[in-house]
Amino acid sequence: MSDEIRQAFGHPAERAGATADGPLDRISLRDYTVEVEIGAFQAERDMLQRVKFNLVVEVLPTGGDLGDDVDSILSYDRLIEAIDHELAAERLNLLETLAERVAARILAEPLAARVFVRIEKIDRGPFDLGVEIVRSRAGGETATQSEPPRPRVLLLDNALIASDRLAAVLDAESGETPLIVVVGLPDAGRPGSDVEAAQRRIDLLAIEQNAWALAGRERRCVVVGTRTELDWAMRNGQTCVWAPSKMVLDTFVAAPDPADAPALAAWFAEHMHATELVLPRGAAPATSLPVRRLAP
Repeated sequence: MSDEIRQAFGHPAERAGATADGPLDRISLRDYTVEVEIGAFQAERDMLQRVKFNLVVEVLPTGGDLGDDVDSILSYDRLIEAIDHELAAERLNLLETLAERVAARILAEPLAARVFVRIEKIDRGPFDLGVEIVRSRAGGETATQSEPPRPRVLLLDNALIASDRLAAVLDAESGETPLIVVVGLPDAGRPGSDVEAAQRRIDLLAIEQNAWALAGRERRCVVVGTRTELDWAMRNGQTCVWAPSKMVLDTFVAAPDPADAPALAAWFAEHMHATELVLPRGAAPATSLPVRRLAP
């Protein structure tokens, strides 16, 4: 077996050693295995499978005596926290996406210079399926992860969406703080199913139809369904209307019944760390967030 093949199938530590540009120290996490729901195929939904992580991180010199102080080094715990954080953030389809996010979170650590991430599914057959990536800090500069803006979340009922007050309400609610609009089910009928999972998807799609109907009435409203798009839209001053299917279906924290619009709006607002939840009069979901009522 050639050295290149051996390194390709060896532990990431071997690749780190073989491709090192300088005498950097390394820390590693080997065979960290968790059960998680992940995968692009329908058969991989609503089930847990074991996923194994192997990480090697090349670390920058500390420039002095460590003093046997854990705060002076990049702790192994930070590697585990990076994995656990990204697993908890949302359900993902691709190991490649997960690997990129784990790598980016680790490279945000001040001492991390380069990271090798290998992730493998070990329950898909009599073999392991995986991906391995290598990422470096650009230009040797310290990476930072800026926190996304914290929005206000506004729940609109169908009566207001159809009224002549819609534009005035959106004008009044717009401001320096990003605004995300949530809508509920449309008044028109929708198919029914005795299967709970099927009905949940039907209801989510119906909400998204209502979101598009709102966007058709108010061109300032942009229908957005992913956290990445929401963050971008907030940073760029867009008024978003939330399309809930992806975030609700991909979450590891159970979302409310889509038919309960106030509860779903409160769940979403908490997920987005909103500064305020604005509700129609009469709606009263349980939430720890500040709540304001729309004027009649």
